[in-house]
Amino acid sequence: MEKILEVENLQVSFHTYAGEVKAVRGIDFDLKKGETLALVGESGCGKTVTAKAIMRLLKEPPTEIKKGSKIIFNGEDVIKMSKKRLSSFRGEDISMIFQDPMTSLNPTMTIGDQIMESLIIHKKLNKKEAQKEAVRLLELVNIPNAKERIKSFPHELSGGMRQRIMISIALSCNPRILIADEPTTALDVTIQAQILDLLKELQNKFETSIILVTHDLGVVANFADKIQVMYAGQVVERGSRDEIFYNCMHPYTWALLSSVPRLDTKSKEELYALGGTPPDLILPLKGCPFSSRCKHCMEICLEEAPQKTELSNTHSLSCWLQHPYAPKVEKPEALRGERNE
Repeated sequence: MEKILEVENLQVSFHTYAGEVKAVRGIDFDLKKGETLALVGESGCGKTVTAKAIMRLLKEPPTEIKKGSKIIFNGEDVIKMSKKRLSSFRGEDISMIFQDPMTSLNPTMTIGDQIMESLIIHKKLNKKEAQKEAVRLLELVNIPNAKERIKSFPHELSGGMRQRIMISIALSCNPRILIADEPTTALDVTIQAQILDLLKELQNKFETSIILVTHDLGVVANFADKIQVMYAGQVVERGSRDEIFYNCMHPYTWALLSSVPRLDTKSKEELYALGGTPPDLILPLKGCPFSSRCKHCMEICLEEAPQKTELSNTHSLSCWLQHPYAPKVEKPEALRGERNE
């Protein structure tokens, strides 16, 4: 499959009154046509900043994309795009579903007008053509009685329906890449499953590539093709879905997976919670960024950043436990179960 997005050594900082916050610290990944990449990690690890940097949605200044960073879309350098090219790039080539549809949708405009706005600007449709296309898009995302719903305002719709509206706006110009930033966070489990099924169905239909930003590994279990686990602005482990779920090797990935509730959990058993807090990104990071919260921390973890270890062509991680001289550590018991086919 052809690569349509390549990110190399992406570094993003925020210049604040307290100092420089290094939110993203040199990450790399690529995205192929029709592929789904999940960026996973706790709040503040740099997931959303990475997504917004790809779309150039971060205000510069106070934000700065550092020299040496590369964001290549279909052979074109996004960082060097003019304002006019960026305007067409956002919407026609790449689009984003934001985390909270209630704050992302304009409360003073009908949903029909908000969908039509994108169609008129990017596809140059007249109002009658845009209205017809808006109805088709609502039907595409399974909104009932679409002809009447385009007259509704956001507050008149449920959370699940508002999220479907956001998806229809994002897909209105048939973008090649869709970024979904926590698209199911505020929804109940049943609606979460419906939204993910809808995204998968639309992806298969239009061969759209998806970048899914989430803190919940349970959401990506049956959705992502490959996963990148982020911590303190860095990628600590990456691999295919099977490699991360069945052969993860980084203690932070173990912690994320252990925090997902399981059906086989014993009655009244205490749910796992990772203690401590992420490091302050204004301060320079010495050693492994996860060392203060890792129960397998060694002296070298406090002094030197871990080297990258390649376990396969697609699976890699940065952890001193992979060093030949490191003690052998077993993954948590809850994660040792056999794979269920």
